[in-house]
Amino acid sequence: MSQPAAIRVLIVDDHTIVQEGIAAIINEEEDMTVIGRAKNGIEAIELFRQLQPDITLMDLRMPQMGGVEAITALCAEFKTARMIVLTTYDGDEDIYRGLRAGAKGYLLKDSKPSELRTAVRTVHSGQQYIPLHVGAKLAQRMNHPELTDRELEVLQLVAQGMSNLEIGAALMITESTVKSNINRILSKLGAKDRTQATIIAIRRGLTSS
Repeated sequence: MSQPAAIRVLIVDDHTIVQEGIAAIINEEEDMTVIGRAKNGIEAIELFRQLQPDITLMDLRMPQMGGVEAITALCAEFKTARMIVLTTYDGDEDIYRGLRAGAKGYLLKDSKPSELRTAVRTVHSGQQYIPLHVGAKLAQRMNHPELTDRELEVLQLVAQGMSNLEIGAALMITESTVKSNINRILSKLGAKDRTQATIIAIRRGLTSS
């Protein structure tokens, strides 16, 4: 009886040492093999088109093009693309954006090698792989009202310590419009002031400031 074909894996991460570690974990198994590596979303799209991997392990935050953008583009072009987010970030916004973009799994880089292999096999079989703590954070995120693009822009600048006047100048909107946006942001985040809003935003992955 012939052996089933090995699961062909593409690794996308901007750190070479991380790529090496992931590749070693994957290549130890007889039923999976690394067929390519990319260091950003642009390279990931090019390699995916060339290699048509069975599974893509995608980091979220990379130079030039991040993971969410690459997942969105690839899932739009290839309906059967199977992506697993493999990241250091577990903010509920990161999880939400990764899965909404089309990822079938979400795993943290400090997971055990056995869990990574299980995730690859699970997603390859057509199922989702979402660990319990990730699912809990995702459920928490689904209970939060959505911030608009403008509110996210304002929040980023609040987190950078800008005043209302400075934010207005940066976004070319009036100071009163800035105040209105901040009031809505505080309400949606359940924050009592700008400092608390910044802390919540960083914890949830809404801003990296």
